[in-house]
Amino acid sequence: MTQFKFLAIVLTLAVMAPLSALAAEKNHHSVNITDPVTIGTTHLKPGTYSLEWQGPGPSVQVNFVRDGKTVATAPATFRTGDSQVVQDDVVMDRQASNESLKEIDIAHGKEALVFSQGGM
Repeated sequence: MTQFKFLAIVLTLAVMAPLSALAAEKNHHSVNITDPVTIGTTHLKPGTYSLEWQGPGPSVQVNFVRDGKTVATAPATFRTGDSQVVQDDVVMDRQASNESLKEIDIAHGKEALVFSQGGM
């Protein structure tokens, strides 16, 4: 009976460990922003940023990380299976007085992060 309890505990832990790892998994993508852009109230300078967000979406909080520091955080809608996404791309709203970030396309998964224009 003791061996059965031990085996049950080990099997339970073996099943639960991967599930907890998936729950804590961060999604990330590196993006090169070539022009100054505004996300919410934060102005981002041109350069390479690491984008990090948790969960499958559709609503996510995206951290813009540069040189190991989070320089901006913004809400976004995470879209998957977007057939219009054919290459990595940074889409800006050029109609605004200063260019605001509208969308970041991630080609390898046909995914997109769509940012609201309302702020952070």
